[in-house]
Amino acid sequence: MQHFTNLINLASARLGAQALAANDEFFAPKENLLKPEAPVFIADKYTDRGKWMDGWETRRRRTPGHDWCIVKLGLAGVVRSVVVDTTFFRGNYPSHCSVDACGVPEGTSAADLTNERITWHQILPQSELRGDAENTLPIDDARRFTHVRLNIFPDGGVARLRVMGDALPDWTRVLAHADDIDLASVANGAHVVDTSDHFFGEPANMLMPYAAANMADGWETRRRRGPGHDWSVVHLGIEGAVHRLEVATTHFKGNYPESCSVESSVIYDVRGGVSADSSTVRAHWTPVLPRTPLRPHDLHVFDQGAIAHGLTATHVRLNIFPDGGISRFRVLGMPTTSARRAAVLRVLNAMDEPELRGALANFLGSPAWIDRMIRARPFKSVQEIYSAGDAAIATLGREDWLEAFRHHPRIGERAAERPQSEIASGWSAREQAGVDTATVSDVSALAEANREYERRFGHVFVTFASGKSAGEMLAELRTRLSNDPAKELEIAAAEQRKITRLRLEKILG
Repeated sequence: MQHFTNLINLASARLGAQALAANDEFFAPKENLLKPEAPVFIADKYTDRGKWMDGWETRRRRTPGHDWCIVKLGLAGVVRSVVVDTTFFRGNYPSHCSVDACGVPEGTSAADLTNERITWHQILPQSELRGDAENTLPIDDARRFTHVRLNIFPDGGVARLRVMGDALPDWTRVLAHADDIDLASVANGAHVVDTSDHFFGEPANMLMPYAAANMADGWETRRRRGPGHDWSVVHLGIEGAVHRLEVATTHFKGNYPESCSVESSVIYDVRGGVSADSSTVRAHWTPVLPRTPLRPHDLHVFDQGAIAHGLTATHVRLNIFPDGGISRFRVLGMPTTSARRAAVLRVLNAMDEPELRGALANFLGSPAWIDRMIRARPFKSVQEIYSAGDAAIATLGREDWLEAFRHHPRIGERAAERPQSEIASGWSAREQAGVDTATVSDVSALAEANREYERRFGHVFVTFASGKSAGEMLAELRTRLSNDPAKELEIAAAEQRKITRLRLEKILG
């Protein structure tokens, strides 16, 4: 048996990592840092700028300072260590390095990341490097980051940068929809606990969110010459009810398993430090999929008609008979209420402030409310989130509410005065779904009533639209036109409170 670490390379280009900016890349480009393959050396290869090197290399510095490169992580998460690989850089490697990190909303530009408005947190102090070596440097920081900045002192070349850590998805985004998710994806925090064999290919490859490129991109065991079968145990990213399995043998044609089966278990960490992963050897395993024949180079989908009903799992075990290769393994399901609440609590507490501001704006767009929610961390329970939200709402004044209203589109429209995230825009559209089936005359009447309302009150009409028809919303709007501005602001604020509560409940269950 082989025991595995759950760390993955968050800066893998195959997971979407990008080298966004560098102050210098005179001899070799920054993009080389993230290449998945090992660095190579070609003795007689030169460019018009000098010796070709498989890495990022800056010019010789003749002024004070240091060089740097900003990397957007392919998966945001908690960084546990960095590997600064200086392979083949012998007389031109940096003497030291340090690493900074930040967490920012999706879509933050390279220009934004290089201005003074972004706060970078040092997660690795200046540390000595060895040349022509893989320098593994531990990190002790529990925050969730989306970007890192590698600083090299004073200049030189680095072949590869690997940022090893735990993927920690933004569960407020993942859980915003009611669809099943891949519980076994590394993008959702899943990892391999144990396996019987990984001679030709690592089992963690099965959990990657991208398609397998070839046989080397899957899990493959050696040829079995005795009795038994091979298996891998996967710790799911979040506990959930299993609704569908996908087992792909893509690229495995003469070496695919004859058959497979899947089992599940629910195992929790034991108070006192015994991890759930360590307990899998003694776990009670329940059949999910009986032993089922497989085909070569194919995708096998097992839905509710083929798998056991009503099973909840934290871990699954994929058995292959007798040996062979699997390219991808998916476990589609719905997170349990308790698991989703724990996941949201963890990510809200771990997010860096800029990213957290963007996440909280999906629930209520008032900066004053967001400020108070941030100061209320860490949240220890779901009730603390609700209580902090209510307490923050109670302090909001007129201008705070007006700013919150600017994040809502008019009834019957899609765009708000302030930019909305994809999540907030989707929520608004579903909350106003009653307009989708409205008659042309009702839509026209709503548009005219919206304009009249805004002329009278100076802000968009806000209503708890969920479950209301276009006619009901139009009638409510017309009734509220008779209110005085102070009374109407009070009513609109109360409607906003209900919207905020509904959106929190959507992700917390």
